Amino acid sequence: MGLHRMTWRTTCTALCNIDTVAEAVAWLIGDEEAVTFDRSTSYHGPEMVLLEATTSKKRPAMDSLARLGEQGLSTLRTSYHERYDDAHVLHFRLELHALLNGEVRVADRPGTGQVKGEIKVEVYPGQSPEEQLLATIDEAIERANRPEVVVN
Repeated sequence: MGLHRMTWRTTCTALCNIDTVAEAVAWLIGDEEAVTFDRSTSYHGPEMVLLEATTSKKRPAMDSLARLGEQGLSTLRTSYHERYDDAHVLHFRLELHALLNGEVRVADRPGTGQVKGEIKVEVYPGQSPEEQLLATIDEAIERANRPEVVVN
């Protein structure tokens, strides 16, 4: 069991403190060098920045998932039916303002001011995708409760 990939994305407008948001995303992924910036111009003219951080390394991906903490992971575990697609990717969002205040809170509905998270779960022929996902989330919960993983 495990993860193929962990990805975090968010969009910053001209009103955002891009450096602060980048620090939060770097903390989520566990590596500030993994954060990339894609600058563009919005339809109405102001600059927009898409921040993205991805890791395909199993341990950092699991550590990143564990940063959601037991409460966030439990939320994902109970609502995975709505978030898990046929490509074995679990989609979820975090509230950006809470994250900037040092809290990790899974958003209960799409909206602005969010960080989109995606985990690609390892599933091989003969394995149940749902069982693999739940086992991965359980492993992340166990890891989140270890003292060496910084959750909040």
